[in-house]
Amino acid sequence: MTTVLVLGAGAREHALVRQLTLDPRGLDIHSAPGNPGIAELAQCHQLNINDAAAVAELAQSLNCALVIVGPEVPLTYGIGDALRAKGIACFGPDRAAAELEASKAFAKEVMHAAGVPTAAAFVCSNLSEIDSALDSVARDG
Repeated sequence: MTTVLVLGAGAREHALVRQLTLDPRGLDIHSAPGNPGIAELAQCHQLNINDAAAVAELAQSLNCALVIVGPEVPLTYGIGDALRAKGIACFGPDRAAAELEASKAFAKEVMHAAGVPTAAAFVCSNLSEIDSALDSVARDG
């Protein structure tokens, strides 16, 4: 039986686990950390899903064929990289690519550098910068 591990504890992960239970081949489904709804469908493991080494160790101990990462944050900690280094398939990008989703400011920088059309955006770290950004929006639309 194929073993799948779903990382996360939200509604997205619950929906993924639920769909996996419908696979006609029958899957051995695990989740970390999961939630009460997921626990009705899969075996849950209490684990810090931002700890790449711990996730890779759990996946290896379960003999997972696939790990599906729901939230973006664990991917920015290199979960996908750690799993792939152990030969475990991971549905999720590597650490560098995950930054595109995790950091909107970084994504905007990449789009501008690549000439990809995108809406105007401002990164502000103090009230003065916020005032300036608002003035710019009011002036330029």
